[in-house]
Amino acid sequence: MSEVVLLFSGQGAQKVGMGRDWMENSATARQMAMRADEVLGFSLSEIMGEGPEEELTKTSRCQPTLYLHGLMGLALLRERVGDLVAVATAGLSLGEFTAHAAAGSFSFEDGLRLVARRGAFMEAACQATEGAMAAMIGGEEAQVRALALEADVDVANFNAPGQIVLSGTVAGIDTVMARAKEFGIRKAVKLNVAGAYHSRLMQGAQDQLAAELAGVDIQVPGMPVICNFAASVVADPADIRSMLERQVTGSVRWTESIQALIAMGHRTFLELGPGKVLAGLVGKIDKEVCVHSVEDFASLEAAVEALS
Repeated sequence: MSEVVLLFSGQGAQKVGMGRDWMENSATARQMAMRADEVLGFSLSEIMGEGPEEELTKTSRCQPTLYLHGLMGLALLRERVGDLVAVATAGLSLGEFTAHAAAGSFSFEDGLRLVARRGAFMEAACQATEGAMAAMIGGEEAQVRALALEADVDVANFNAPGQIVLSGTVAGIDTVMARAKEFGIRKAVKLNVAGAYHSRLMQGAQDQLAAELAGVDIQVPGMPVICNFAASVVADPADIRSMLERQVTGSVRWTESIQALIAMGHRTFLELGPGKVLAGLVGKIDKEVCVHSVEDFASLEAAVEALS
């Protein structure tokens, strides 16, 4: 029996061609792609497989493509590893929605509609505000928090020890960039993003998403789901709605989320999404755990072999 924790990618992991070999060679993947296109009313699968890149990187497009890609990978893995037991799940930001779909909190279709609308709301919030983000590399949490307070910006992501992301107004992030060294931070890297995700500038998107979540049928998950906002297991449908809503302006506590899963005794993780972003972060959090990354047929087969 293969026991794994499922981890799902967040925005930024997308790349043109993701899932293309799955859709070309798997009836299951093709059916999922066709269903997604039908639900959304446009060819999400074509944007995912063919691009163009500027279309795929739009927040309203990359969020549903990552959701679809993650669940495709899981479906193909389940076909190949008959005794696969997912013992828990988590996702980075957007990936938390994919995690809930994998756990059965809501249907594939409801989750897809939610992430498409979440992406559209966040895209609109980016266009309505002047926002930016920057990664603080090699700083202590207390120092980074002090800098955020000084610059009047928010802490967006606690990704891994020594990697914390700040988010806020362009002026605030300019202050962060200029003063990071004063706060003992080794390096500040401005991120190539459309706006200030996981900050107070996303309040409009959060309010709109709350209204959408209120109308979705949510069940108790079939496995423990760790939420980003509280970095703990969330199971009650009302709490799930609250956590998914508050995550839009709140901090993504990824370091603590992974530490919580490790504290539960889990040591084998499966990253479902393009690239190996999460594997890299988990490795920084705890070098002792094992992460298998699945993004295409070659990596899928490698994971199957490792888990069989």
